[in-house]
Amino acid sequence: WLPSDNMHHQWLLLAACFWVIFMFMVASKFITLTFKDPDGYGAKQEPLILTAVTKVEEVHVPEEKHWPEEFQPTGKAFSGHLIRQPLVHMERLELLRNVCRDTALRNLSHTAVSKFVLDRIFVCDKHKILFCQTPKVGNTQWKKVLIVLNGAFSSIEEIPENIVHDHEKNGLPRLSSFSDSEIKKRLNLYFKFFIVRDPFERLISAFKDKFVHNPRFEPWYRHEIAPGIIRKYRKNRTETKGLQFEDFVRYLGDPNHRWLDVQFGDHIIHWVTYVELCAPCEITYSVIGHHETLEDDAPYILKAAGIDHLVSYPTIPPGITVYNKTKVERYFSGISKRDIRRLYARFEGDFKLFGYREPDFLLN
Repeated sequence: WLPSDNMHHQWLLLAACFWVIFMFMVASKFITLTFKDPDGYGAKQEPLILTAVTKVEEVHVPEEKHWPEEFQPTGKAFSGHLIRQPLVHMERLELLRNVCRDTALRNLSHTAVSKFVLDRIFVCDKHKILFCQTPKVGNTQWKKVLIVLNGAFSSIEEIPENIVHDHEKNGLPRLSSFSDSEIKKRLNLYFKFFIVRDPFERLISAFKDKFVHNPRFEPWYRHEIAPGIIRKYRKNRTETKGLQFEDFVRYLGDPNHRWLDVQFGDHIIHWVTYVELCAPCEITYSVIGHHETLEDDAPYILKAAGIDHLVSYPTIPPGITVYNKTKVERYFSGISKRDIRRLYARFEGDFKLFGYREPDFLLN
């Protein structure tokens, strides 16, 4: 009976082994099914995620341990959040980097990070944000957002209009007011953004705002700057009308415009290039918003900066951000092709860096 008993035990042991193997196979299959994307999107998404990681790694952010606590970046503005940002914003940054590397456009895309540039950048230390001002692109509203974030007022509605641009009262420090080491730390670590607009439409807006309507009563534009441009650039000396758009275009397109710019001082910020204002090839910006898509870009910027739960961008009137091709063509209809080409040559860097097309009336 012993041989029979031994064989019985061997069969039991063999059956147990088969049972363990069977259970292991079932468990493995269960684990595989549990963690597989139920909708089958995993394989399709992987290349996009890898592409995003590759692009984000190009934006250099120093490790947190290298800096004091007060200069640590906010969590939402960096790392994982940037990986998930919409493709359009990543494409804008990629285009910017590519154009910055184009040696043929170097003179039009690069500038020194001078005091002039640092004066354009407003600081919110509490939320680690830098905002570069590009006038005539809806910047008043962004300044209101930062004023609230800095604590000068509790809501945007409470801010008096005459305070927004009064930099002694609005509680908005400029980056130029800090020491060199503090400037460097903020440029390396803070969330940085600015807004752009079709360059020619922006120039039209600047001309209308400063030389036609002048709603904030800044008389020096009409009584000092306009006469200076007219004396130098008006062809018909007998014409007694105020500054015309043709005069303005001729001044801006003149390769020797800088001698007048020096006389005009900081008032030129309303029509100088984005390159001169914000040094986009020298400073690594986190987001570049477009005026034409501000309805989408404004909420995205607030969320990317980690402040969307604290403040909202003011309501945008319907149609105000839409590119007005008819208006642009009408303003340039009486301008000579030579003067328009010279103007475009000066602003070509802005067109190329931010993906704006060369105007159709230059191609005809």
